[in-house]
Amino acid sequence: MRIIGLDVGEKRIGVAKADSSTRIAVPVGFIEADGSEWQKLAHAAKINNTTFFVVGLPRSNEGNETKQSLYVRKFAKLLTEKIPGAKVRFQDESLTSVVAEERLKSSKKKKKIERGDIDAEAAAIILQDFLESFSHSTGSSGTSPSGNKKADKAKLQAKKAKHKLGGTKKTVILVLLLALVIGGVTFGVFWFKDLKAREREDYYRQLESEMEARTFDFTIRPGESIFDIKKHLLMIDRNGGQAEGEQIPKYTAEEIDAALVANYDFDFLDGRPEGSTLEGYLYPETYNFYGESTVEEIFTKFLEKMGKVIHDADLEEKYRAHGLSLYEGITLASVVQKEASSPEQPVVAQVFLSRLANGMSLGSDVTVSYALDKIDPDRQSHSDNAAALNVDSCYNTRIHGGLPCGPISNPGLSALVAVGDPANTSYLYFLTGDDGVMYYSYTDSEHNQNILSHCQKLCNVSL
Repeated sequence: MRIIGLDVGEKRIGVAKADSSTRIAVPVGFIEADGSEWQKLAHAAKINNTTFFVVGLPRSNEGNETKQSLYVRKFAKLLTEKIPGAKVRFQDESLTSVVAEERLKSSKKKKKIERGDIDAEAAAIILQDFLESFSHSTGSSGTSPSGNKKADKAKLQAKKAKHKLGGTKKTVILVLLLALVIGGVTFGVFWFKDLKAREREDYYRQLESEMEARTFDFTIRPGESIFDIKKHLLMIDRNGGQAEGEQIPKYTAEEIDAALVANYDFDFLDGRPEGSTLEGYLYPETYNFYGESTVEEIFTKFLEKMGKVIHDADLEEKYRAHGLSLYEGITLASVVQKEASSPEQPVVAQVFLSRLANGMSLGSDVTVSYALDKIDPDRQSHSDNAAALNVDSCYNTRIHGGLPCGPISNPGLSALVAVGDPANTSYLYFLTGDDGVMYYSYTDSEHNQNILSHCQKLCNVSL
């Protein structure tokens, strides 16, 4: 049976492997704890044909569990949830990182020892300790974790022999023989370690190669809606273009729909109305994923970035200054994103905020288009703009006051920030002219004049 050993940290996870028949733990490498660890561990389990994990459980010097112990236990629980059928055994660890670093230093194979190397070596020590304790508890023969014990034992035997024989020739011969044995053991240990190191490097390269072979990039662009995202996901080749081997099926519409309304453990999602999708919260970015990634794992990556942006840009506080909740601010940003390019977004945000403050409807055509995308995507029932502008939907800000009932796209950073830091102007109207220039005005009559002068084509484009 194959076993995977893990040294779990908050930044990295050291990985080792072993076969119960040989009982020799080999460091494999490390995985960054950045949200992608679950699919990487799942892949490692799959190619090793195992669901058995040994996880190091830290304790204090007094033998009590610590705050880090709780973190590791939570990690192990998540591991069993993320990898179906996963079995986890804890192995007490004590100063494994210190021992691992000393081992690496003594090998003198690297001028500079990286933290990831120490994590992998620590995982191997944890796994080796488990194998040793397992073999002792079952009464089966175990292998020594290092050759030094044999060397020390040989030295002790030599010392006893010398004392017993009183300095005779037999003593000299015996000491020489034992020295040869010690030298042979030492040479064998270093040769074996070198061999295992080469095997470890070859295995890790093979592991990385197999994992990279089944990867794909997925991009969410500013202004894309969940309808766009769903369409792109349905087209994804999860095999990374690889034609050989076991093929991973494409994502299904049912998987994507379920992931869009699933529960995700992010505080910034709490303010949404019940039953909301992830519309507006999937931060536009490009990420690389493994073929085995679930749709929820994909969405989690974009949500993590959204959370960081909300925190770093202090969006919640800035939206509150304008009388908006985080959900309302993101909703308005999603409209601003669809209405204007980045340089114009602060002014457009100001126009919408001013209209809200004055009790005016937003009057945004892009919200009407979103309403149609939800109920009539092929425009079979709303073939002309007159019918479209009167569509009965809470997203239609032409006929309903206030904000639409939810985000209509996934806004980028500039639109999100624009709502929190709008331009210092007092316009109430805007339009994009046929020449691509934005025209602003203070009154309805000025706005109508701008339509006549600058918007004879774009203002009549079908919704």
